[in-house]
Amino acid sequence: MDYKIKSRIWIESEHGVFLGEGRVRLLKAISKTGSLRKAAVTLDMSYKKAWNLMDSMNKTAQKPLVITTTGGKGGGGARLTDYGEDVINTFDHINQKCWEFLDNELKQISL
Repeated sequence: MDYKIKSRIWIESEHGVFLGEGRVRLLKAISKTGSLRKAAVTLDMSYKKAWNLMDSMNKTAQKPLVITTTGGKGGGGARLTDYGEDVINTFDHINQKCWEFLDNELKQISL
């Protein structure tokens, strides 16, 4: 029988969840689309929820992860800061190492 191990990780502060897979997906969508609204649409998420998640991450982080510009004639936008990119890369690295560890541990059961 083949077994699969499932796991989700997230990072918390004293204020609650700072970062998890869903929040990282939002950050990646912002990076790809250049817009919080477009990112929310691609993730099938309301703009309000996306805004609240982004605002929460920015307030909890040591430095802003996302910088937004107000709309208008030229249109608004959102972009990740260098720190935001670093946070995504670090989270992805932690996640990958966690899965590798768990897969290796599971092999002990599957002998």
